Amino acid sequence: MSIVADRLGRIKPSPTIAVSNKAKELKAAGHDIIGLGAGEPDFDTPEFVKEAAYEAIRNGQTKYTAVDGTPGLKDAIIAKFKRDNNLEYSRDQITVGTGGKQVLYNALMASVNNGDEVIIPAPYWVSYPDMVLLAEGTPVIIDCQEENNFKLTPEQLEAAITPKTKWLIFNSPSNPTGGAYSRLELKAITDVLVKHPHVYIMSDDMYEHLVYDNFEFCTPAQVEPKLYERTLTCNGVSKSYAMTGWRIGYAGGPIELIKAIAKIQSQSTSNPSSISQAAALAALEGDQSFLEQRNEVFKSRRDLVVDLINQAKGLECLKPEGAFYVYPSCSGVIGKTTPDGNIIESDGDFVTYLLESEGVACVQGKAFGLSPYFRISYATSTENLEDACRRIIRACDALKG
Repeated sequence: MSIVADRLGRIKPSPTIAVSNKAKELKAAGHDIIGLGAGEPDFDTPEFVKEAAYEAIRNGQTKYTAVDGTPGLKDAIIAKFKRDNNLEYSRDQITVGTGGKQVLYNALMASVNNGDEVIIPAPYWVSYPDMVLLAEGTPVIIDCQEENNFKLTPEQLEAAITPKTKWLIFNSPSNPTGGAYSRLELKAITDVLVKHPHVYIMSDDMYEHLVYDNFEFCTPAQVEPKLYERTLTCNGVSKSYAMTGWRIGYAGGPIELIKAIAKIQSQSTSNPSSISQAAALAALEGDQSFLEQRNEVFKSRRDLVVDLINQAKGLECLKPEGAFYVYPSCSGVIGKTTPDGNIIESDGDFVTYLLESEGVACVQGKAFGLSPYFRISYATSTENLEDACRRIIRACDALKG
């Protein structure tokens, strides 16, 4: 009899973490590797945020805090939701977790019963389906096609909702595509949800501040106030504030759900790091002007990558509205033969070929639920991106057939 629980057989390790680890191992072994797999900004955490952490340590803020966040951080989150999203919450409607991932996981564990259905548009962030499976729910995957810019249509959503539907997981800007929903597009989605009062909305807004070309970000409860009582609006400091390692995520939502999340957290991790909470408070309350400056860099990187990838034979790449990812199609290289005589039969084969032939680490589209595509993260230096894209072009030129 195995010591490992049966439920672990339902899930797989994170493919994005696996790719990043593989790239690091190869680099440590002396290989010339450019990693485009990690969803992690190459910018450092802002100095004023780090100073707040130092000050917290010096002031002895090194003890346990309230399980789901300090009052001060909760107040900063409340102010952020009001300032950025015109959403009003009280402290008992706010939860703080050890990263955005824990907030999503806790919410699903606190709400999903055996057999409940959770609608997940694909391409999706790799962890959504596995978290639903761990909660004994049923992921209902909707393929969102390239011709619709990888976005969910109202008709698709309507067709997927059943009496068993518990949640729609909504992510804009998207990981992995970078696509973001305009207010008009989002209103069409929320109009469908208003008609189905048993469906809750989990809005993953982690890339809210990473939008380009004057795109206006909006979130479901902001667009349709009728959904306020059944929406969990999730966010965090990891991406926009370059604080991935600090592990602070948060959400605002219904009091009943927030209490249930706190109950789970009290029996798992307990409170997030007190130092990280102090840093997150500073991030949310401090000068936000650096966001615009960094976004200009991300935008130029996006434009560079889209331009170069579209020069590669067999690849096509849309220009997304936000985040720091692109999701090129590699359908044009499927069926071609590598210089070693191997046939490219899938996006998995293609990213393996890129890694082995040119030392470029990307993530296959299968990991995100929609093939044949692959994800490139442009959250690395412009120099690395240009070098990596030139290598990808060279790899595509070398294919035969």
